Amino acid sequence: MKLKRCLVCICAAVLILSIMAPGFADEKILRRWSKTNHYKDDMGSEVWITATYYAAEYIEALVQSEANKNLWTSDEAEQYKYELLKTLTLEEYIPIFIEFDNRGPSMHMAPFGDQLTLWVGKNKLKPVDYDKRFNFKLQGKRDGFIYFPRFDEKGKPILEGVKSIRLVVNGGISSVTMSKTIEYIWDVVDDNPERLYAGKAAARLELDRLIKRLDVLNGQKKDLEGQLAEVEEELRQVQKRVEELQHQ
Repeated sequence: MKLKRCLVCICAAVLILSIMAPGFADEKILRRWSKTNHYKDDMGSEVWITATYYAAEYIEALVQSEANKNLWTSDEAEQYKYELLKTLTLEEYIPIFIEFDNRGPSMHMAPFGDQLTLWVGKNKLKPVDYDKRFNFKLQGKRDGFIYFPRFDEKGKPILEGVKSIRLVVNGGISSVTMSKTIEYIWDVVDDNPERLYAGKAAARLELDRLIKRLDVLNGQKKDLEGQLAEVEEELRQVQKRVEELQHQ
């Protein structure tokens, strides 16, 4: 009887661990790409700054974590992934999510884009866009995305052949962080965003892109048709005048 109970307990434990194991794996991956720096001054003021690099591995783990947490169906998970990828625009930008928890004097960070530098090898990148709420005085919590260019002026992928990237934030954004180093380093050598573009979410994103492209092409076609109509009208006028002159 005791042996039977023991076997039941062992089976139950194995079942629970098998269910929870994927969740633990997801959380481990999420922590790998999300890094938090903590700063404190002599007056007891504190600032926490968290930066998250949206690597392909992180995005996949985030989708799975949210799906497990909310008991989503596969369609609901795909919808979440679609909305997330749409926000990230990985085909154009390198997105980094930054969070501030300021429990000290107000932080003044405007213009926020000037406070950030992303080092990709020897390339010094500045944001092309960011959440404009960071330009306002900050006390308490605030978070949002920063977007850096994914391609250089010649269209070459900036991350190509790069092993790690480093985000540097100006310590002057707060009296608590003044003269201190605020930086985050991620190993991106194995990151491959292209692997995300599979399944229903990717198909919808491609459809969105193609519809936008159709709008652009139809606009160009309309402009060209207008130009062609003008040329044809001028041809008729010229031909008409040539005929008149020939009959004189």
